[in-house]
Amino acid sequence: MAEENIQQTLVLIKPDGLVKSLTGNILTALSETKLIIAGAKIVQVDRELAEKHYNKLREEKGDEIFEEVLKYIQGHYHTNRVLALVYQGENAISKVREIAGETNPEKASPISIRGKYGRIVSSTGVFENVVHCSDSEENAEREIKIWFKPDELSNIMYPTEEKTTTKTELSWKEEVE
Repeated sequence: MAEENIQQTLVLIKPDGLVKSLTGNILTALSETKLIIAGAKIVQVDRELAEKHYNKLREEKGDEIFEEVLKYIQGHYHTNRVLALVYQGENAISKVREIAGETNPEKASPISIRGKYGRIVSSTGVFENVVHCSDSEENAEREIKIWFKPDELSNIMYPTEEKTTTKTELSWKEEVE
């Protein structure tokens, strides 16, 4: 019997996907993979998070495209939120990428998520391709660790450690009776 290749992969429903109310359509398409959702949350993307996520893009595409992509993911053109998800299961990365389609929406299959809903913005050259999905096991691990803390996932696949920290956290205000 073949050994299972259980993987986790990051999926981001980007600001253009949220503002166009495509979340349900995207989740329905991704359900075809038969993978489980191991984590999900709405995130307001700040510059630090955007730079961590797209750190290799500056070298590959240059400063101008890098800055436009940062503006895009931070919501300067649509909304300042993304839906971050971690899918898990056998061959999760390739299954999700097949449903998502090629990064360039013009080259993506018309039945893929990016082929149906994506576009290239002529003024910036940025691909508004509705979703991001990890392209390799190494990038999946790196990206999941950027977007999620271990306790935000139902299944933890990567090594963890306990740390004692002191930090101020926002909490719900206790009501006085």
